[in-house]
Amino acid sequence: MKKNLVMAFAAALLLGGLSAQAQAQTTTPATTAAAGPLKLGYTNIDYVLSQTPEAKDIQNQLTIQRTQSENELKRMQKELEDKYGAYEKGAAQMSDVIKKDRETELQGLQARIQEFGRTAEQSLQTKYQQLVNPVVQKIQKAIDAVAKDNGYQYVFNLDAGANTIPILLVAPEENNITELVLKKMGIDPAKAAAAAKPAATGGSNTATKPAAPATGSAATPKKN
Repeated sequence: MKKNLVMAFAAALLLGGLSAQAQAQTTTPATTAAAGPLKLGYTNIDYVLSQTPEAKDIQNQLTIQRTQSENELKRMQKELEDKYGAYEKGAAQMSDVIKKDRETELQGLQARIQEFGRTAEQSLQTKYQQLVNPVVQKIQKAIDAVAKDNGYQYVFNLDAGANTIPILLVAPEENNITELVLKKMGIDPAKAAAAAKPAATGGSNTATKPAAPATGSAATPKKN
């Protein structure tokens, strides 16, 4: 639903702008000539994010936290398996009171494992946003500067998010401002492209980026 709204907004924005431009050409040709044509640009924030100096550190921090959570989850699961095994072996000799107590203990441990899994995922999501948001704000500032310097009235994000169809399916390469954004951030586009090639598959243009949690993707840029 969110993706459809974004695409509808983009289409309305483009059509509205072109319609206004056509009307202006009919009524005030002199003003239109001075203003120039509507200029639309696009980039890929996920790709730019993957090329920032912070990307590797973000990846490392997320990996450490994820590994710690996975190890603790494995420990808890092993504890459950061991206690369940002991329960099965001795169940026949247990009194009803002891058996009920052990079953309650097992159920409680299973519930704690499930809760830990949910909490660990939420914590990873929060950590990801905390680390990525400041970098995305820097990217947004670079995009703003490039748009202002080069006369782009609108700039779209090519990537609509993880496991989604890109917002722009076809767009002229000359409207791709990604290299300009990288340069504005002090990143060499040629080195970035070279680093991305080994990781690219199926024509993808997204190099290895900070791995988002299962349900996450790069943060949406927010205006300051």
